[in-house]
Amino acid sequence: MELPCDGAGICMVCKNKPPSEETLTCKTCVTPWHATCLVSPPQALSETLQWECPDCSMTHQPSTSALTSGRSEDAGDLIASIRKIEDDKSLTEKEKAKKRQELLSGAAAGPSSLDGEEKKEKNDVLDILDKELTCSFCMQMLDRPVTTPCGHNFCLKCFQRWIGQGKRTCAYCRVQIPPKIASQPRINSTLVIAIRMARMSRSSNGGGAAKVYHFVHNQNRPDKAYTTERAKKAGKANACSGKIFVTVPPDHFGPIPAENDPERNMGVLVGEIWEDRLACRQWGAHLPHVAGIAGQSTYGSQSVALSGGYIDDEDHGEWFLYTGSGGRDLSGNKRTNKDQSFDQKFEKMNEALRVSCLKGYPVRVVRSHKEKRSSYAPETGVRYDGVYRIEKCWRKNGIQGFKVCRYLFVRCDNEPAPWTTDVQGDRPRPLPVIKELKNAIDITERKGSPSWDYEDEKSSWMWKKPPPASKKRVADSVDPEDGKVIRIIKRQKTNVSVREKLLKEFSCQICRKVMVHPITTPCAHNFCKACLEGAFAGQSLTRQRGQGRRALRVQKNVMKCPSCPIDIADFLQNPQVNRELMGVIESLQQQAEQEKLDNNPEECSEESDGVTEQRDVASDDQIAEEPLDESQNAQKQKKETDGDDIMDPPSNVETMSPGKEQGI
Repeated sequence: MELPCDGAGICMVCKNKPPSEETLTCKTCVTPWHATCLVSPPQALSETLQWECPDCSMTHQPSTSALTSGRSEDAGDLIASIRKIEDDKSLTEKEKAKKRQELLSGAAAGPSSLDGEEKKEKNDVLDILDKELTCSFCMQMLDRPVTTPCGHNFCLKCFQRWIGQGKRTCAYCRVQIPPKIASQPRINSTLVIAIRMARMSRSSNGGGAAKVYHFVHNQNRPDKAYTTERAKKAGKANACSGKIFVTVPPDHFGPIPAENDPERNMGVLVGEIWEDRLACRQWGAHLPHVAGIAGQSTYGSQSVALSGGYIDDEDHGEWFLYTGSGGRDLSGNKRTNKDQSFDQKFEKMNEALRVSCLKGYPVRVVRSHKEKRSSYAPETGVRYDGVYRIEKCWRKNGIQGFKVCRYLFVRCDNEPAPWTTDVQGDRPRPLPVIKELKNAIDITERKGSPSWDYEDEKSSWMWKKPPPASKKRVADSVDPEDGKVIRIIKRQKTNVSVREKLLKEFSCQICRKVMVHPITTPCAHNFCKACLEGAFAGQSLTRQRGQGRRALRVQKNVMKCPSCPIDIADFLQNPQVNRELMGVIESLQQQAEQEKLDNNPEECSEESDGVTEQRDVASDDQIAEEPLDESQNAQKQKKETDGDDIMDPPSNVETMSPGKEQGI
């Protein structure tokens, strides 16, 4: 696939910013390209002065990729037509601009694009998503999609680049973007799962071995931790953690495989979400239910939790900067204290992280919804995001003025991250440039080869050195000799198509059915428009504080999202339908119905005959009724309209408007 560099100068193929000596500029469209990523780069220096990109070159042969082969000929014809308009001296500049505009608008919906679509497979789900779910900036399929309150979808990096330029309006419809979403956008996990499932279906249809990725549905979620009678307060202060479901020791390094999961025989899956840290502890992903680091100073660290405890943390998804523990006064009965009062040192849990850095051990990472500054944190609960490796650690002066221990975590898991639409897992990536290392002290960097590394022959991350021997016994909550307790749940192979699986993923979180007029809230949850409005029917946006006494200032009502505690009252004033998502759902439903008609034509004909018979019977009954006079007809119509008014619920927009509530 040959793609140019984006607006920031980053190559869209290798995802790196090429130096100036490796950048080629097309003489026709003045678009920068990365020379090393081209199929046929210019061989001589003189050819670079008159070089044309693959999109503008008339003699360029299409590549083997589906994207280039489908569009290269169209791009060549378009460039030739534009050049013909430019060479026409009988036209003025205004007429040339008008003809160029007509040509571009016609090429976008011309017969050439339809011919390309006819060459593709009719039953390819990825084509539907590629047509509907496209970013308006990079014109590619959405990567880490972000949905604005006006119902438009963009890539996370494209959206952040747009906001970084000082823009505070939607790039598609120019509607004002709320400051909270502009500063902290949320990834739409429903679109992530849908795009990844479509890509998996494309790879499986291509004949190659499809990457197996598990999606955790409600029936596969773990049991909740039980609560004692004393645990009345929120947060489960006196809650019991419940039994441990996995058969790994507490000091186990790396992922938890399926053989250590006798309950489901699936292991701890990347993207699995628990209600709280106590439920996360039951599956061994992160054992401490309060501390953010699990490990031993002489042995290493097994897992960490990102929960927004330190303001110095930086989360970039595939890599993040983590702040160590300590430096706060917790003497007496102080359970929490966010003010740092002394320097952190490489001791205890901080030393455990440094040992894992030197040895190259994999560290499990869980993210909590309490990390409000990260776009990669879950909307609710605690989520397992795979294993990372600590590449460097150092100390520096923190934001609060005291020295803190810092760690560079880089993701190295065989499963894709929950926020990306990629089908494959991680690959070795270059380390990011950390500016704070210039003023850092006590820098520690691994000298030898890591214990957990990437194997090129097997194309997977694995133990290159034997993992450290466990020093603790396995939890005895599961008896390995009891055959009734240990059961292996095998996933049954069904004939359900990819479209039907996708339609199940596009389900409303209130009615649990396929969404009708889908709406995406600012907290990245998806609902039917009628379901969301019905959940707040009868509630007004404001209320009077006087309660019969003297009138006080009007107070705003808090309307929490049905799936999380975030207030969406401002969003409910004018909720916008996600048109792109609605188009995908309608296309999938039409193809699913067409597939049923093709597979079972006899059953569909019988159903249609039954419907025809019912209509005939209904028409006969209608004819058999006695004719009514005009007064009786008017009275009957009035009763029917009155009945409809009683049965139909009032619109939420009218119900929540403060003007009608207060009689203004």
